[in-house]
Amino acid sequence: MAGSTINTVQNIFQSMEYGPAATPSTATAQAWLDNHSRSLGLFIDGKFVRPADRQSRSLADSKGGHVCSTVCAVEADVSQAASSAVSGHKAWSGLSCYQRAKVLLRLVGVLGQHGQCVSELCELCEASCSPSALVRLLQYYSSWAQLRDTLIPNWTPLGVVAVAVSEDCSLYSLMLKVLPALAMGNSVVVVPGRSSAPPALLLAQLFVGAGLPAGALNVLTGSDMSLGARVAQNTSISYVTYSGNKQDGVTLCKATAGMGVPVTVSPNIGARCPFIIFESADIDSAVDAVIEAAFKKKREVHWVLCVQESVLDSVVARLRLRMAGMKCVALHSEGDRVLVDTAVQVAQQQGATLVQSCAAPPSGAQYPPTVLCGAAPSSPFVVSPSPGPLLPLMTFRSNTEAVTLGNHSPHGQAASIWTEDLTLALDTAKSLSVGSVWVNSHSVSDPCLPVSGHKDSGTCTDGGHEGLYQFLRPSPSSSPLPRSSPVSMDYSKFGTAASPAIIPDDSDPASAPKPYLQFVGGKPCKSVSGCSVAVQSPGGGSVLAYCPDGGRKDVRNAVEAAVKVQPGWMKKSPSARAQSLYSLTKGLEAKRRDIAASVSVQTGLSMDEADTEVELSIARLSDWAAYCDKNQGGTPPLPQSGSALSLPEALGVVGLVLPDENPLLSMVTLLGAAIANGNAVVMVPSQKYPLPALAFIQVLQASDLPAGLVNVITGSRDELTAALANHSVIKAIWYWGSAEGCQYLQYTCTSPLKTLHLFCQKEDGGKDWTKSHPSLLEEMWRNAVQWKSVWIPTA
Repeated sequence: MAGSTINTVQNIFQSMEYGPAATPSTATAQAWLDNHSRSLGLFIDGKFVRPADRQSRSLADSKGGHVCSTVCAVEADVSQAASSAVSGHKAWSGLSCYQRAKVLLRLVGVLGQHGQCVSELCELCEASCSPSALVRLLQYYSSWAQLRDTLIPNWTPLGVVAVAVSEDCSLYSLMLKVLPALAMGNSVVVVPGRSSAPPALLLAQLFVGAGLPAGALNVLTGSDMSLGARVAQNTSISYVTYSGNKQDGVTLCKATAGMGVPVTVSPNIGARCPFIIFESADIDSAVDAVIEAAFKKKREVHWVLCVQESVLDSVVARLRLRMAGMKCVALHSEGDRVLVDTAVQVAQQQGATLVQSCAAPPSGAQYPPTVLCGAAPSSPFVVSPSPGPLLPLMTFRSNTEAVTLGNHSPHGQAASIWTEDLTLALDTAKSLSVGSVWVNSHSVSDPCLPVSGHKDSGTCTDGGHEGLYQFLRPSPSSSPLPRSSPVSMDYSKFGTAASPAIIPDDSDPASAPKPYLQFVGGKPCKSVSGCSVAVQSPGGGSVLAYCPDGGRKDVRNAVEAAVKVQPGWMKKSPSARAQSLYSLTKGLEAKRRDIAASVSVQTGLSMDEADTEVELSIARLSDWAAYCDKNQGGTPPLPQSGSALSLPEALGVVGLVLPDENPLLSMVTLLGAAIANGNAVVMVPSQKYPLPALAFIQVLQASDLPAGLVNVITGSRDELTAALANHSVIKAIWYWGSAEGCQYLQYTCTSPLKTLHLFCQKEDGGKDWTKSHPSLLEEMWRNAVQWKSVWIPTA
């Protein structure tokens, strides 16, 4: 064509001119913010809402520039969002599994179109999450939405779920809870943190544009975690789950105590995690990885470097070489700089030596990457890490010592193991009390594997098939408990009231009713107080027996016995645990007449009815024996090269406060679920009907269960509940009791965190323990385990 110029490859290379800029198919983050006048409202019922009389909160970027402002929701907004979520749940759950999956899959394409806008907004707000990670989440959970009724039969969605996150929580952690809740058919009310609020509002708009029914996803922004408590207070909310730092999680748990809504937390920010380098590791790769994890990536956890003594000099030399020339890391504030300087000064006073990339500037909110060599596990900068780029380094000699160092922390979030010995890696991974273990890698995540914090790092499981069940309930179960309002109570005095009818053991005449003993450490024994409490007949007239009046010291002795035996019981093969449970079943069969008599006398049932309960109890124990070697995790497929393991593990020591209904059957159901999965148990029998549990001690004595695995303590339910709640070793409490007891446990079991399963006997219509529906047994089995994922990459 005349006058046209053909721009050949040779001409391009000679001129090196820029080509025409690509025209974006969608708006950028700045354009989206400008479209909202940089003032974002609430997202309720499928649209943005901005009431005129609300306070706002400003959000700045890393350089101090204004990004946008968000509205602070008030009570009226919470009510409007909850009402919208109820309507959204009806529309969303009314769709078929295929239709819900189709909407989530459509979102993959929407994210592809608007990925640049999402990415830019996340970068502006420092809410780390890449569009590819969101796409992977959508792909994974859309398939589970499709297969829910096929692979998870007899489970139904909870209803309206509230998801709250802290200020410093990433968008990925938020969506790791939102998407599975939606995939299972729930509607969601999101309470994001400061940094994740704008991306969450953008995603909500994109979700509705892709076909999500109005009201199925609502976003409420606020000033602090008190908004999460106000959302939980709404009677339409069925479940509250939280992710972020521990402090805000504790605040939420305390604020919602007594509201009658289950609350779980995943404190994945600020945990202390071991980075273990064995002498068999590829030292160069390990050093590169620890520098990236500790100094280059945005840190959500505090790493502690543990190095085998034989390679310490080599590791330190490589650290000096790799860190040379690294720039100072920006801190959040001058206050953080003061904390860092104090931690370094204390470390040097305790004999630690420093490995730094450069000299620390005399002042300013920045500090060079620093390794504190020669740290001790009890050092303040190890126990309470400062917010700066500090990496404590400790040494160990043997593999056992490495595990001890790795477990020397209240947290159980994750660990990184570096060794080329696969056997050593797997043995160490199984011995570490953490939820995620990365072998020759770190900070890898994928939604196909569960993320379950151990110890003080969480009370729920996110991700994987296992993480879906927190958003479901067994369909044959009764409807959710009626919501309640917190009662005014003095938590320090709960359980301190004197037990009724306390009678000294040595005052009983020869003609008095039979005195019973409790069971601690494999032996029948009196209570530490030496007192007993009278057990009345069903009509409340005569005294049937005297049982020990246990207290805090009895709980302490029982937990000490349980802690000694539980690790060995957990390490037994599932078939060995099954044989022990079968022996317990045979012992109950042999004592069925005596046990049936105790049930009949205690509850007023006829002997035929009592014998039926014993027969059901024998069958239930056999069910749990059969469960022992079933459901043992798996190897989910990964999108990248490598292998992974998903392993169920025992919780540890579990406290059981047993219900009044079917005192024998309910006891063996809960006991079997706990010990079949490797837990030890401290049981508090029904205060109203304790005799069947005390008669069951004969069966425990005749069985081959290890001494101390099962402990039975009788007495005041409130006093023993308080003792269980305040014992730091107990990991979980399953409680049937008063509304005050439920409120006390929710408020108290926050430091350290305990997994709670609470049932208010006054409000609960009574669980039908005679039903043996598979989903009900599976629910109990899942309540008795915590999950561990192990990542094993390949070259």
